[in-house]
Amino acid sequence: MKARIIRSSKREFTCLNQEGETIIAQALGNLLKKGQIVVGDFVEISTKQDHFIIESVYERKSEVYRIIPRERKKKVTASNVDLLLIVTSVSKPEYKQGIIDRYLLRAQQWDIPAVVIFNKMDEFQHQVDLSFEAQRIKNLNIDCFEVSATTEHKNSVLTLGFQELRERMLHQTALLLGQSGVGKSKLITKLSNGLVNLESRELAKVGKGAHTTTWAELIDCGDFSLIDSPGVRSFSLDDLDTEDLLSLFPDLLSYIQKCKFNNCRHLPESTGCFFQTLDNSQEETQLVLSRLESLIRFTEEIGQRESWEKNY
Repeated sequence: MKARIIRSSKREFTCLNQEGETIIAQALGNLLKKGQIVVGDFVEISTKQDHFIIESVYERKSEVYRIIPRERKKKVTASNVDLLLIVTSVSKPEYKQGIIDRYLLRAQQWDIPAVVIFNKMDEFQHQVDLSFEAQRIKNLNIDCFEVSATTEHKNSVLTLGFQELRERMLHQTALLLGQSGVGKSKLITKLSNGLVNLESRELAKVGKGAHTTTWAELIDCGDFSLIDSPGVRSFSLDDLDTEDLLSLFPDLLSYIQKCKFNNCRHLPESTGCFFQTLDNSQEETQLVLSRLESLIRFTEEIGQRESWEKNY
């Protein structure tokens, strides 16, 4: 019998089978030792006496993970995610390019499609140059949406809104990312037509039970599924090396390759840096340099911890 892991505990796993029934299954010892079972996994289950046993795990199409620095091992916290929902605010908390770029970096690393959602558009008073911010994200072939999770809004800067977002999420398994206060919980309530209320940590639909787990969990939101994973709430970059960063900024690679020296730091004083030859008066250049700023900042952050400290 094939099923999907929707909630995990230390030794037991809540699974949803293909008939829509919820069952509790235990894992074989070798799977537990390897730590191979996470929320989102599709598994093969057998029945032994009155118990359900997880026999094997199907191949994953995607993984949400971090590298454990000292062991250089991959710790997976969720799997088979179709879409990352990166939520930000256009009012409070203040929009920050660096935080969005941090999430985009992980999307690139995990090779999972992402969208960026500009929330609280009902409070939009041009606190941020939305057209500029959306364009720098679109340069990564990532769609941007403008929405208000609480009320209707009249502001319209982007071409994609709430209805297009719902269509993008249809039949997808999504993972939600964003700072505290950007309105993630209310957004999910609205997207699920009130079926799910993450703010009160319970399901609004009668008979569905409480949503109180501190573990990762897959939540049925009607037209889509949401993985709520505490394991991805920390977005420090201490598991990466500086060499990893370049591949996670694909939009800058063609520029970096034109620098005179391979070890160019891309700073104003860097000799032969191609970025210094760009025309700052052009918006295209400003878009590129705003991304470069994040790359430089992340490189400095990672450089504070030497590679040998990560490996041993």
